[in-house]
Amino acid sequence: MRRFWATLVGMLCLGLTLQADEQEKAGPNDNKPPEGFIALFNGENLTNWQGVVPIPKRAKMTPEQLAEAIQKANAKVLPHWKVVNGILHYDGKGDNLQTVKDYGNFELMIDWKIEKKGDSGIYLRGNPQVQIWDSENLPPSLKADLNTGSGGLWNNPPGSKGKTPLKKADKPVGQWNTFRIIMIGDEVTIYLNGELVVDKAPLANYWEKGKPLPATGPIELQHHGDQLWFKNIYIKELK
Repeated sequence: MRRFWATLVGMLCLGLTLQADEQEKAGPNDNKPPEGFIALFNGENLTNWQGVVPIPKRAKMTPEQLAEAIQKANAKVLPHWKVVNGILHYDGKGDNLQTVKDYGNFELMIDWKIEKKGDSGIYLRGNPQVQIWDSENLPPSLKADLNTGSGGLWNNPPGSKGKTPLKKADKPVGQWNTFRIIMIGDEVTIYLNGELVVDKAPLANYWEKGKPLPATGPIELQHHGDQLWFKNIYIKELK
């Protein structure tokens, strides 16, 4: 009898999982870049992406060493970033995903979704980060950031422009959100769901504090051990 109930429960759980997967599908207009943009994510595979090799390590490597490091990073990271029904899903068990190409000035559009207490971010030129999180459910150590919302330049110095979003524009956890990020020089402007949350704020150089931001670098999807979902990742390079 116990075996029967265990089997029944397993079948029900599998059915719920399959139902959830069937419901979570990219729409007919998803992953199709608007005019002037290219798709960094094509909805089918991880073309344009690789496992993360952080900027500080890259700077000290020969081309041969970098190629070897990327190969090792891919083996560790890529199995945990899967394309499911046209959506990029991270299972929370690997590491950041990084663009193969480096970018300087650009306009970036990206849709993202998190779970309750989820935490992520977008690295620009390999530097952290445009914050993504459930700011309604933060640990006591971050009570000052409670309900501030996503989109701030989280790793900027305390009190600096852009560190805290101008307003909270997040949709409820579990729903899709859209970033529009414009980076020119070291200044970043960010719209979240059509609302201005950061207005021409300099992004600090996280890896070499006090030094100018690198002129180019990869875009990264950051992980903190949570499940993440992304789609509609488009970029337009700016002069």
